[in-house]
Amino acid sequence: MSQYQRLFLIAGPAMRHTPALERAVAIAEATGAALHITVFIEDSNLLGLMNAGARFREACQKENETWLKDEADLIRGRGVMVSTEVIVTRTALQEILRHVAEMQPDLVIKDVHHESALKRVFITPLDWHLLRGCPVAVHLVSEVRCPLPRVVVAAVDPSQPETQITGINDRIIQAANGLSMQCSAELHLLHAYDLSQTHMSDAGAGAVTMPGFSSDVRKSLQKSFIALAAHYGVPTERQHFVEGPPGKALADFAAHHRADVIVMGNAHRKGLGKWVGSTTEHVLFQAPCNIFAVTGSADQ
Repeated sequence: MSQYQRLFLIAGPAMRHTPALERAVAIAEATGAALHITVFIEDSNLLGLMNAGARFREACQKENETWLKDEADLIRGRGVMVSTEVIVTRTALQEILRHVAEMQPDLVIKDVHHESALKRVFITPLDWHLLRGCPVAVHLVSEVRCPLPRVVVAAVDPSQPETQITGINDRIIQAANGLSMQCSAELHLLHAYDLSQTHMSDAGAGAVTMPGFSSDVRKSLQKSFIALAAHYGVPTERQHFVEGPPGKALADFAAHHRADVIVMGNAHRKGLGKWVGSTTEHVLFQAPCNIFAVTGSADQ
């Protein structure tokens, strides 16, 4: 039985044949899952004073309904069960989360909406909000070299097992393995470690590093990583233990190995971490591939 029974594709009013649509239809076709497509049109006319704005919204809604109907007919021709709707809303995020709560999809799929680094300082992108608030897995798609992924990478963190999110590595690997099996893709396991950050978190900034500290930490991390890989039967040639800041290391690895999807854990963040953004959120705008985020329940 497929692990995907229902897929939820989030679309914008300008969306037509985008990477997310192509990926969603391909996964639905491969797994037999039902696909629900919703176009969310944000109502920016908050005061409701402009008749021209109302006419524009109505025209936009009608145009999208017509396009969705025609597109749905084509998708059904490929044997996929599909339903569609167009929603005009002033609170897109809340409306999306309400749909997720009511539909209980196995996977939410959306095109990545790229924002400048400066804009992200002042306004949290919708994609980040989804990563933080969506209670189910989210697949954010920026490009599609093949309709179905061919190389799926599970990005895990075997460090500090006593404080990390309970079972998050297991959920990452299980989600990545499920996706790779459904799509006949290669599954790779990756850990990117940054010894400078590990030392600061363990000993504090400004602490004196004892001789051999970095080597000991690296050996400990690698031992935990290899044990995790062995537990899930990941062959040695698909185990990747790389050094560097996680965001950059993951982006470099994805480019070098032509990874289609990086599966990562995404935790609910608090305090400064929420302002800065998680590794998953930053990789979203760095990696030349697509992100698949599974939910966690602690800071990451």
